[in-house]
Amino acid sequence: MRVIAGSARRLSLKTIEGLDTRPTTDRIKETLFNMLQNEIPGCRFLDLFAGSGGIGIEALSRGAREAVFVENNPKAISCIQDNLAFTRLDQKAKVIQADVISALSRLEGKSSAFDFIFMDPPYGKEEERRVVHYLTTSSLADSRTVVIVEASMATSFDWVEAEGWQILRIKEYKTNKHIFISKGES
Repeated sequence: MRVIAGSARRLSLKTIEGLDTRPTTDRIKETLFNMLQNEIPGCRFLDLFAGSGGIGIEALSRGAREAVFVENNPKAISCIQDNLAFTRLDQKAKVIQADVISALSRLEGKSSAFDFIFMDPPYGKEEERRVVHYLTTSSLADSRTVVIVEASMATSFDWVEAEGWQILRIKEYKTNKHIFISKGES
């Protein structure tokens, strides 16, 4: 796994051993950031279920003003911190070791809305639905925030509109997909 573009371009990132995380492949990461490339410079980026931090680090490398990484696994936290130090992007980053909902609650009131919230939760546990439900009334996401969920092809998002959100785009790959959603106008 490596940084695709920007200030840390071509630098290899560490990942943790085992099946606790599923790092986004370089090809999928490149496709995702090609879609977002004009909106990343200067943005505030939140990387939930951050794993090794590859997505948030890519955002920082491409000019994001700030990235917040949320991960519960201590080994993954150490990996994120090592990767941030190696890429020299640690000054623009905040790393939180906590359950995602607890971390979001801690960020409330201390942070304005993020431009992008990316999450790659464990598949089949409906964590994405729990997070989106939380964000519905949160100040961390407003009508301009784009939430991007990496999910298995089998994951249904038929609940999104009932939560008051709208699907902006779906990008399918061979084994998974990215769903882009927003709150819509309030």
